[in-house]
This record gives sequence, C-alpha cells and structure tokens, in this order.
Amino acid sequence: MVGHQDGNAANGRPEEPKIDRQLTLHLRGDWGTANLHRVCGWVAQELTDRAGPGTRIATWNSRGFSDAVRAVGHGEVDIALTTPTAFATAALDGRGVYSDEAFPQLRTLGVIPQRDRLVMAVHKSLDVTSFAELRESAPRLRLATSVRDGVNHVGLAAQELLERAGIDVLGWGGQFLEDERPFESLDHVLAGRANAIIHEAVMLPHWQEFAPDYRFLEVEEDVLTALHADYGWPAATVADGYFPGAGGFRTLDFSDFLMVTTSDLDEDVAYAVAWVLGETRHIIEGQYRHLPPERSPITYPLDPPTMGRSPIPLHPGAERYYQALPTD
Repeated sequence: MVGHQDGNAANGRPEEPKIDRQLTLHLRGDWGTANLHRVCGWVAQELTDRAGPGTRIATWNSRGFSDAVRAVGHGEVDIALTTPTAFATAALDGRGVYSDEAFPQLRTLGVIPQRDRLVMAVHKSLDVTSFAELRESAPRLRLATSVRDGVNHVGLAAQELLERAGIDVLGWGGQFLEDERPFESLDHVLAGRANAIIHEAVMLPHWQEFAPDYRFLEVEEDVLTALHADYGWPAATVADGYFPGAGGFRTLDFSDFLMVTTSDLDEDVAYAVAWVLGETRHIIEGQYRHLPPERSPITYPLDPPTMGRSPIPLHPGAERYYQALPTD
C-alpha cells in the first residue's frame, strides 16, 4: 500500500510511500565503485526506510550495459541501471544487440541525469582535423576504447561509428587497446600508449590533461543520422571550450542512467522507488556538489519531471508518482 503523509500533503508533493510488508529485492548496479552502485545504495537505503521490518535489498555487480537490461528482462533481478538511456530502447522490439530476443515488458522507474558524450580524439601529430582527413591519410592508429563484445555500450558504439565512418584501424596497420572501464583507456592516452581514443565519461579530469595535445573530431552528419535511424541513438553537441583549446562539435549523445524494471514489479514498489528518486534527490546530489554540474558524473540539480521522461514506458506505479508532481 502507499500511505499518506501530512508533511507531503502540506507541501503539495506526492504522497510519501509506506509499504507495510517485508520486501526482498535484487538491484543491479555497476562494477562496484562507480555511479550506478551509488544510485543503488541510495535507493536501497531510502526504500528500506519505508518498507516493512526485515526488508532486504541486495545490489549485484554488473557492467551496466546490455547485460543489465537482459538481467531485468530475464527476471534475474528486479531493477537494474544501464547507460546511456537511449541504447536500451532497442531491447523493446529486438534491434541491434537485442536482435536475438526482444523485451517488450521492460518498464522504467526514472532517469538519473548524466550529460555525457561519446567522442573521438586523435593526437595532433597525426595532422588530421576531421574524419574525411583521417580517411585520406589512413594513419596507424593505436586506438583506446572499450571492449567490443556486444555488451559494453562504449565498445559497441565505437565499432559502429568507425565502420560507418570508414575508419579501418586494423587494415591501416593499427591496433585497438581495449579495456572495460574508461579509466584504463584514458590512462593509455596519458601514458602515450595510444594516439587516438573513442570514449565517454567526458567529465573526468583525464580529458582536460591531454586535450591540448589532441584534436576532437566532429562526427559526420550522415553517420549520426544513420545511427539514429537504425538504433535510436541521438546526436548531441559538445560545447565550445569544454575541452581546452577545442571548439564545439557534434558527436554521439551518451547521456543518462536509466533505471529499468519490468511490468511484473509491484505497483507500490514502483511508486516508492520513483518517489525516492524524486523526493530524496538531495541525498545523491550531496555526493557530487563538490564538482561543478557540467563536470559531475551526475548532473545536478535533479528535476523530478525530467526524470520521468523516458524513451521506455514508465511502470504504472512510477507514472503515478510523476503525474502527481506539482505543475507550477
């Protein structure tokens, strides 16, 4: 059941949930020390406070990509986080990496904002400023990116981007330096092992360190259009000066953490999780306020109405929370 709290009513906010029964829930975050696990910990704490005695909520390690979506779809966990948000839409009707099976029962509880981009940068010694010049010169690239195994969304996007842009790293005598997390890829660049990179997490300070020695390549519009048409991946702009010495440019959007579940989740639990996301957002914001919003892994301040806008349908319980938000 969802209870009524006088404090919320007085403030015109959605009713605070109160679930009388004991819950046992399984969440799925990231590798263990990054932002998805932080979100899971926040939600687990606040949900437990509003559920019956003996409630237990576990957070399982994950990669946070298509593996998380499949885990929810297969019923292995109740709730999972995946990033970027747009990449999960293909699971609804079985496109792309989900071509072997669709998950039309997927629902979302909310979107946690992270303004991010997937970018390609090459060392200035290569003397190229665009993808067209890169194709013409065909240099030997030592390209740092994530593993291209059909699960890691960074590796998946890098592979699609390179193929559609006509960049043949191996055919030109180059090599891939592949790792799971962004830190290893960024370290390859800083240590000089790589002379090119395709990656996200652009708010990390590593980019600021090597940006003066690199050129950031704008993705050609026909490539961006094709990726959106085939997979629903949106384009976005990196602002002028976001990287030291670099102008603004268009590239692939890689934004936001999506909290996914299925239509099987109890409605009162779905409402409670959405309420936690929107009404206790100060708790997660406080973990990032030492960083400027544009350099933060979670882009604060969180805005509950925006958190309820998802390319995957909202769970009815979560939808009830977002519909109850004040409109003024």
